[in-house]
Amino acid sequence: MFVHGSVVNADLTWSAQKPLAGRFEIVAPNRRGFPPGPDVERVDFEDEAVWLEQFLEPGTHLIGHSYGGVIALLAAARRAEQVRSLTVIEPPAFGVARGHPAVEEFVAGIDEHWAHGPRDPSEFLGGFLGLVGTSTPLGSFTPELLQGARTLMVERSPAEADIPLDDLARAPFPKLVVSGAHSPAFEAVCDVLEERLGAERAVLPGMGHSIQRLGEPFNELLADFVERA
Repeated sequence: MFVHGSVVNADLTWSAQKPLAGRFEIVAPNRRGFPPGPDVERVDFEDEAVWLEQFLEPGTHLIGHSYGGVIALLAAARRAEQVRSLTVIEPPAFGVARGHPAVEEFVAGIDEHWAHGPRDPSEFLGGFLGLVGTSTPLGSFTPELLQGARTLMVERSPAEADIPLDDLARAPFPKLVVSGAHSPAFEAVCDVLEERLGAERAVLPGMGHSIQRLGEPFNELLADFVERA
């Protein structure tokens, strides 16, 4: 089960993972606030983790990217008995690495953007993509992309997430943490998750924050991990 992050829905986030459908049953729900659903007034990772539970079945291999990675971490801790493996791709769970200089600088920049950044959705989105290191052009500002930008603007900061590291470490399912070698802040978070969760660790450079868009290199990494799990 793939859990997408901010800005774009499941279809766009996981388009490069479609070849995996020949080997696995794939479930990739569109989160609330993303096309084709309506706008929402607020996005909170805690509420999203509860919402996600309806899609979990025994033996689920849970994969989350970015904000979806924070949601996946929380959902896996809440429903560990349903999870067979957990993979997170650069989750912005900055609370686990507070005090690290790069994390502090990044969080300050994000907080500043949310508090004082432009209120026009397209301008806000442009500033956000620069901060997180999304290197893939998203194309023109379609109505769907602007909706994603509006949803982004009402997100609760993922830096506020209290990740239950001890509970996840005790959970019997294997964990995989993936980063893209483009951001010291994300690397710091992923390093902490690797250590605290006893997770496998992979670094796949070349696509910035959107590591899954690499396609085959990421797909083979994920397939190998899932099959071993």
